[in-house]
Amino acid sequence: MENFIVSARKYRPATFASVVGQSHITTTLKNAILNDHLAQAFLFCGPRGVGKTTCARILAKTINCHHITSEGEACGECESCVAFQNNASFNIHELDAASNNSVEDIRNLVEQVRYPPQNGKYKIYIIDEVHMLSNAAFNAFLKTLEEPPRYAIFILATTEKHKIIPTILSRCQIYDFNRIQISDIANHLASIAEKEGIKAEPQALHLIAQKADGGLRDALSMFDLIVTFSADNTITYQKTIENLHILDYDYYFRITDCLWQNDLSQTLLIFDEILKKGFDGHLFVIGLAEHWRNLLVSKDTQTIVLLQTADEIKKRYAEQAKNLPLSWLISAMNVLQQVDIQYKNSKNPKLLVEIALMKIAYLQKAIELSQIVQNQNFADDKKKVPTP
Repeated sequence: MENFIVSARKYRPATFASVVGQSHITTTLKNAILNDHLAQAFLFCGPRGVGKTTCARILAKTINCHHITSEGEACGECESCVAFQNNASFNIHELDAASNNSVEDIRNLVEQVRYPPQNGKYKIYIIDEVHMLSNAAFNAFLKTLEEPPRYAIFILATTEKHKIIPTILSRCQIYDFNRIQISDIANHLASIAEKEGIKAEPQALHLIAQKADGGLRDALSMFDLIVTFSADNTITYQKTIENLHILDYDYYFRITDCLWQNDLSQTLLIFDEILKKGFDGHLFVIGLAEHWRNLLVSKDTQTIVLLQTADEIKKRYAEQAKNLPLSWLISAMNVLQQVDIQYKNSKNPKLLVEIALMKIAYLQKAIELSQIVQNQNFADDKKKVPTP
């Protein structure tokens, strides 16, 4: 039986062009290589799973390639590239600072830097989770980082830049990695599904991308989990919400319709059904507020681009948004905002949410009554003004 390889490893980018959602980083690195403007130290910062270590490895492979392409990519065929791909390169060294964070570990690294590369132009040192180094280790590293031999390049990677001492930051060229856009993650998952012969619904892939919160590695892990859960090599929206324990969009659409129609009984029954399925009331409040925010941006053709969902769901948002006044949506969101603030301190959070739903169910009547009172007051004030 062939060993299973997780998608995050199997489809790990091997070139700058295949890196997802970090074009501002890859373009700069390729230009630095082509123009021979390589710094002696790089610092890659950003959330987990966005490609920091991957870009560090691609950069290390490319600058030692014997036949760099005109686009600034490694050829993948020369002796150096083959050695890197086989994990047999003597010029590229990786250090995990989480488990090698002492002064002694850094001294050993500094000692290695003294020896030039036997084959190739550069010796590259990739230090992952560099923020885990102790202050003494950072200080021991300072001089070498500032004035390394001409053949030595350091690539540091971290998820917590604020924990790195300023003297280290000042000696590095800093690259900030972004969270990857939902659409980019969904498109990447769709391409992997096609390569693997997996049938995947676009709604399901968008849901995985949203849940991943900008991290491609997390998205690929969830993708593998749902493929394993689905014995027939299909990823459906229903299987995705079951496996990831996500509340179905349909509940938010239904409860919004009930609230707008003043159907309080059905609203409370739907909320009770949600709780019985094991969903947290606070997450429901946050999800409903986000649903109304999506309805708000769906009311204008200029802001609908802010809605990052599948096309079918976008149409449904646009249809429901037509029936709901802007004033009602904003007022309802304000009510939920107060519930969000008070939820953790409430001794009866279910009742807190139910009272909020009761308020929202009769919100339109309150808005109409307020407008009648305002109009009446305006008319009375007008009568009091003496005529010349």
